[in-house]
Amino acid sequence: MESIENEVARLRSQLRVVTDRSDVRDLVERYVVGLDTLHEPEFDESWYRTVFTEDARLDFPVGSHRGVKGLARFQREAKGRWARTHHLGSNSTIHFDGDRAEVRAHLIATHVHHDDEGPHFNVGTYFDIGAVRTPDGWRIDRLACRVVWTAGKGLASVPGADRGSMSCA
Repeated sequence: MESIENEVARLRSQLRVVTDRSDVRDLVERYVVGLDTLHEPEFDESWYRTVFTEDARLDFPVGSHRGVKGLARFQREAKGRWARTHHLGSNSTIHFDGDRAEVRAHLIATHVHHDDEGPHFNVGTYFDIGAVRTPDGWRIDRLACRVVWTAGKGLASVPGADRGSMSCA
């Protein structure tokens, strides 16, 4: 029979895993929801500091950004290419290694053109995300967007982007 001390230690360890998984999943979901609500005033650099580390690396087919400074502007400019967007996150996997987590999160996004003439640009993607436990909670320190498929008319105006690489921001 397991001692009370061992049982409490085992349960405490299990609870930590469940809590970490919930916290990391919430972190990713807050970011995905934020992609569609960037025009709201609270999505400034202080909000991004609740999601990313100061030195975070973000890589998208349309460009890259390093650090929290200027990230709100970078994300708004990317979203500004479209009249509206709607990002739907779904399946994700999370693997922990101590105070680090590796996440793969799937995403389907619809992008509406400014002229509102269809077809919309739809994209199936996934995010490869690295997260780290900080004194303030879990934060993303690396995010890379990978395009799996596209449908509809992309943006010819995006420098260096072809039809298959015009999304994720």
